[in-house]
Amino acid sequence: MYKLGNVIQNYAWGSKTAMNALFGINNSDGLPQAELWMGAHPNGCSRIINDGESQLLSAYIEQAPEQVLGRYTQDRFGELPFLMKILSADKPLSIQVHPEKSKAIQGFIRENEAGIPLDSPERNYKDPNHKPEMVYALTNYKAMNGFRVISEMVELFEQSGCRVLKQDVEELKAYPTPIQLGMFFRRVISLTGEEKTLAISQLMSGIDNKGTSGKAREAFELIAECAKDYPDDVGLFAPLMLNVIELAAGEAMYLDAETPHAYVKGTGVEIMASSDNVLRAGLTPKYMDVEELLKNTRFEPIPYDFLRLKPQVQGHKERYLVPVDDFRFEVLTLSATKHTEYVRSAEIVMCLQGEITIETADSTLVLKTGESALIPESSATYSYSGIGKAVRAFN
Repeated sequence: MYKLGNVIQNYAWGSKTAMNALFGINNSDGLPQAELWMGAHPNGCSRIINDGESQLLSAYIEQAPEQVLGRYTQDRFGELPFLMKILSADKPLSIQVHPEKSKAIQGFIRENEAGIPLDSPERNYKDPNHKPEMVYALTNYKAMNGFRVISEMVELFEQSGCRVLKQDVEELKAYPTPIQLGMFFRRVISLTGEEKTLAISQLMSGIDNKGTSGKAREAFELIAECAKDYPDDVGLFAPLMLNVIELAAGEAMYLDAETPHAYVKGTGVEIMASSDNVLRAGLTPKYMDVEELLKNTRFEPIPYDFLRLKPQVQGHKERYLVPVDDFRFEVLTLSATKHTEYVRSAEIVMCLQGEITIETADSTLVLKTGESALIPESSATYSYSGIGKAVRAFN
């Protein structure tokens, strides 16, 4: 059992205060602290202290993969299959999708063969993996997740006053099918030049007075908010196409591969397959490959009421079920009572609030707020107790 030293990613959209306020993490340099990574991904690998020396978690796993990961996980994935993060957004992230597994493998091989460096800004595939993910909110957490029901999307565009897209909206209204939705989405994110400028001008004209319902006004308010940072970006149309949702602290949602989404504001625990593959569709100055994104987008609306992920509650434990094998996620309410878990794969446990004491057959570890630990599969069992809350990630 090892306490983790974790990497903080200083992306421009990150909060400068949330990590310190929630976890006491120092930010004396005043940098945006966007993500804290817990896992073995090469773009932000955690470290452990092993035999008195600092070591990358990935190197430790490579030394004895079956002991750390367990035979099933080693045979099935060949690596720690999940990556857990604290994500803290102060500005909207890009509209994005993540590829499913087979397309990620093909894309990774193709870009390697083309000689595109892994750190190139024009690289789409940084690894050969899919990236389904789940978010558990620690604060109010605003996001966009999946296409709206088409009838709702049409109503919002009709209220937008964007005459440039009037004919396209009428065609979507007449043929509310996944194929037509794909054509409409392509049309919007492909706007360029004077046509894009005019479309955005029409959208933004009188934006503060648009929306005939509370839900519609929420979409237009989000557009106005995004325009402060991205005034000329086609991603401003995203709130009209995608569900806008605000999770309360303690609520969760799942985002499957090939689902367009964007995180807007708030802090949460994010767990995902161990991947850093991102295809962008707007609200970003970064590289956008429209054709590759369209190939990796599933044009199926998701009804708003389906977005929140309900946990299975078992006493002190909230278990979230997801339709992938890469990760499992539980929220633990801690008390003086000891609880025992059987270890079926490598686990990462993080203390969200208070303090947790973890005991295995040969070691004891105390985690304070914001600290995390790796528990190898070879531990077989462990017990825990404490005060506050913790999360448990495994597969």
